[in-house]
Amino acid sequence: MSNSEQQKPVTGENQDAPASSGAAPANSGEGTTAPQGAGAKPANHSLRNAHPVEKVKEKAHGTSVVHGHQMSTADIFKLCGLVAFFVLMGVIVWLVWPYIGMLFEPDGLEKALDEVRGNGFVGVLMLLGLQFLQIVVAFIPGEAVQVAAGALYGPWLGALLVLVGCVFSSAFVFMLVSKLGAPFVHAMVPAKYIDKLSAFEQSSKFDTIVFILFLIPGMPKDVFTYIVPLTKMPLGKFLVITNVGRIPGVILSTYAASGLVNGQIIESIVIFAIAAAVAILAIVFSEKIMNRLGDKLGK
Repeated sequence: MSNSEQQKPVTGENQDAPASSGAAPANSGEGTTAPQGAGAKPANHSLRNAHPVEKVKEKAHGTSVVHGHQMSTADIFKLCGLVAFFVLMGVIVWLVWPYIGMLFEPDGLEKALDEVRGNGFVGVLMLLGLQFLQIVVAFIPGEAVQVAAGALYGPWLGALLVLVGCVFSSAFVFMLVSKLGAPFVHAMVPAKYIDKLSAFEQSSKFDTIVFILFLIPGMPKDVFTYIVPLTKMPLGKFLVITNVGRIPGVILSTYAASGLVNGQIIESIVIFAIAAAVAILAIVFSEKIMNRLGDKLGK
């Protein structure tokens, strides 16, 4: 098609019809319904492919009627997420409550750990449930689950269980975002992170940027877990990059936690102190870190 043909407005099949004839343009499908103007896009333009923040905000603040009351899409997702969070939290608290009581008894920590280990597969499922909740809810610190895993199952098995939980939880989030789309993500995470990841996606080194974001302690990895599925990254690559990036931090936490239980207190405290210092710096300077990544790799 020539440039002159591309610039012609689509008004119907008969372009030569006189203006005075009063005949309405023929309905030729997508062309007749597309808005006019140089910047117009088809009505079914995919947010997953372009996902500008303005469109995310617009869709997230659309309204629906729930039991006769108008609610924005974002508020509906927030309400559903809050209900799911409290239900899951209630189930987990009910399961772990007996062990919490043991902590206040003489040698309570050792008794609680032995009791959970003695439950075998049920204890493993409880840990995986905590890991799932931590990633899906996003604002629960991941280090708490990693420390519990290291104390219960040692540095290596504990790290393996945490990573297995991360893989299944990340896959769940990916499929959830793929089904519910950008309004759901905008209801869950700050728009500034969506904007940053949208800009990073234009880089040929986008995969490297995502890996580094998941590698650095203190970065909001669970927030990124919700945003990356909005990009063109496929599920398999998403699971490999994000969870390989988590490995060093997970092993560090489980190793230090296991050391506390086994009497290597000074070594564990030093590891936790260094990790905490790095995480605090990453939290404080997270925006500068992302800007620097954009400057170095965002081309």
